Amino acid sequence: MFLLRRLLTQLVTRGTLTVIDAKGDRHVFGRGQPEATIRIHDDATARRVFWNPGLSVGEAYMEGTLTFEDCDLSDFLNLALLNMGWGYGHWLQNALARLRRMTRRIAQYNPVGRARDNVAHHYDLSDELYDLFLDEDRQYSCAYYRDTGDSLETAQEQKKRHLAAKLLLEPGMKVLDIGSGWGGLAIHLAQQADVDVTGITLSEEQLKVSNQRAVDLGLSDRLRFELRDYRQEIGVYDRIVSVGMFEHVGVGFYRTFFDKVRDLLTPDGIALIHFIGRSEGPGATNPWLMKYIFPGGYTPALSEVTPHIERAQLYTTDVEILRLHYAETLKEWRRRFRRNWRKIAGIYDERFCRMWDFYLAGCEASFRYGGQVVFQFQMAKQIDAVPMTRDYIGKWEQRSTDGDADIVAA
Repeated sequence: MFLLRRLLTQLVTRGTLTVIDAKGDRHVFGRGQPEATIRIHDDATARRVFWNPGLSVGEAYMEGTLTFEDCDLSDFLNLALLNMGWGYGHWLQNALARLRRMTRRIAQYNPVGRARDNVAHHYDLSDELYDLFLDEDRQYSCAYYRDTGDSLETAQEQKKRHLAAKLLLEPGMKVLDIGSGWGGLAIHLAQQADVDVTGITLSEEQLKVSNQRAVDLGLSDRLRFELRDYRQEIGVYDRIVSVGMFEHVGVGFYRTFFDKVRDLLTPDGIALIHFIGRSEGPGATNPWLMKYIFPGGYTPALSEVTPHIERAQLYTTDVEILRLHYAETLKEWRRRFRRNWRKIAGIYDERFCRMWDFYLAGCEASFRYGGQVVFQFQMAKQIDAVPMTRDYIGKWEQRSTDGDADIVAA
């Protein structure tokens, strides 16, 4: 506890953190608001948290050797990130972070087979699990909140409309959805704009659900889903959209990804890539998140993405940065997850529930205090493929909101 006490004395300068050690002694760090109190149940946990907090705090919570008193997990994580900001902490953490960055190409080496295994680790879990915290359409990506009072369902519909607006769709166009999830966005595009959509995924569970949805809705003639990696796609498309998939590509494959996007687009085609990114510059994935939630995953900085778009000879026609939208999305996901804790524990166990609770709360905190954002990159082969102003986005969204299913890009 001695080493951890010295570390926290240096780190906690905003708010108050109280630590109750294995003997029951209370140690107070900082002062003022916000406040959080944690209990560390054994000395071994205190040592592990000192040497590698990025991994060990989450593991200790999962195992029940770190608990909270008179506060919630999110209170503690918000306080932690409020003090650490975009940094990594003390000298040892900085050294570990540099090591992770030096070896990140190995950690993010995602050829087709490994990419499929990584997807299965997270997305091929119990089908019931996702119904217990997502919206009815199973949108598992950042929602678009026009107001913080929007329901999750409203915000996810607004996200789909926002993406559709940027695609400048016209009836009969061929659209490719890379990383199509449970099919919600592809269904929205097919219904709203009368386009032909192909969705590709590496998740067998998502594939079953999305294809069945297409059949049930009578859309199979212009909506299909395939179990295929983006590198294996050979079609030609007027529009390409990808939401929440680029985080799984890996820095060593960015050039491959954007070259493939270019090759799959028609000469006047438009692509839209929506993904989580970081504001603090290039880094490495949190070790706990890499180990337990998203193996092979990484959220890139803007500076890591744009060079590969340029080398693929694509014009970046629009970039939008969504800041707190994902924090609000994660907050609602976590509220629903905790509301259904007993059901989820029945499917898995208490340890799994604590693992996912830490995942959802930690990600929310990272969007509020850790520099995480969402990027939406629109790109094209031709400089005039997109109107000169962004007025068309609002017009599409308004017409879609008003219930006009026969929308044609202006």
